[in-house]
Amino acid sequence: MPRLRIALAQVNTTVGDLAGNADRTVAWARAAAAAGAHLAVFPEMSLTGYPVEDLSLRTAFSSASAEALPRLATRLADQGCGELLTWVGYLDADDAGPRNAVAALYRGEVVATQYKHHLPNYGVFDERRHFAPGTALDVVRAHGVDIGVVICEDLWQEGGPVTALGGAGVDVVVSPNASPYERSKDDVRLPLVARRAAEAGAPVVYTNLVGGQDDLVFDGDSIVVGADGTLLARAPQFTEHLLVTDLDVPAGGHTAEGTFAGLSVRRRVLPDEAATSASAPA
Repeated sequence: MPRLRIALAQVNTTVGDLAGNADRTVAWARAAAAAGAHLAVFPEMSLTGYPVEDLSLRTAFSSASAEALPRLATRLADQGCGELLTWVGYLDADDAGPRNAVAALYRGEVVATQYKHHLPNYGVFDERRHFAPGTALDVVRAHGVDIGVVICEDLWQEGGPVTALGGAGVDVVVSPNASPYERSKDDVRLPLVARRAAEAGAPVVYTNLVGGQDDLVFDGDSIVVGADGTLLARAPQFTEHLLVTDLDVPAGGHTAEGTFAGLSVRRRVLPDEAATSASAPA
């Protein structure tokens, strides 16, 4: 049974500060690599900060964000983090418009990208105006384990990406979030994530942003939940923190691709994956 050591980088980013946020990513990724992690998961739009609001509509900013991503992948490899599979949130854009995106970085390259599907348009959110929705999911095989990803609201809504990943088959779901604080919201998150773990049939790694932006406060409270809904690890609230935990995952060797719950599921196999198996760090 593969064992994955996963690092949840609960960090405080600054909206618009691509260089500063990249520096922060490298620093926390180095700490994750030093802790022996195989995977590191950063919050939603961690490279740009969140919420970017109308910055998403500035072509120069979306282009700068997309161009910063491969440079960040190279820096991570140069800093000794090349073997650390790292999920980073960023702003992308294509012919459909701006995209709330996440990318997997490995060995100096961008090995997978994915766009947020459910775009919240209630309360403090106005994402339907700022982004175009994604329709495809990338499942990455690393250390013999199939890892799917859902971005924030994609986890909070029933059906959609979580159902699609469950139908196609994954061993772990990682979820970058920028979920603002509300009173007693920590009591809502755990049962929500437990339900989604059951829906996916896999553990869920939920990484949340921390800090403040304009009138929003992000409280962290990152958590790891087993496929049976058991709480396995939890980060403190209102502080930056690197939560490192080990998961023993019964790898299923999933191969299904195609359309599930209305979304296209694609699979990416990392270089040399056939010859690689995860082992517990010393």
